[in-house]
Amino acid sequence: MNSAVLLEVFSIAGLVALKVAAPILITALAIGLLVSLFQALTQINESTLAFLPKVLALALVGWLAMPWLVQVMVTFTVRMLSMASEAAR
Repeated sequence: MNSAVLLEVFSIAGLVALKVAAPILITALAIGLLVSLFQALTQINESTLAFLPKVLALALVGWLAMPWLVQVMVTFTVRMLSMASEAAR
């Protein structure tokens, strides 16, 4: 394996990691921001208030995004295996 192939593998892996993590992270950020805004407006400073909406939203997004996430990971795995078989020749 030369450095160009390694650079391509790591760049593809990084992009896949971002694609897989993005829906969950963006949802957590949005829900956290909304709950914090609600707490600031109502002056309710309860730390457990943010937990349930965030967990429910993350579970829903994870469940809805699961087919796409699996497809992205399977495509990545197939591509890496094909690159490995080409490198072994």
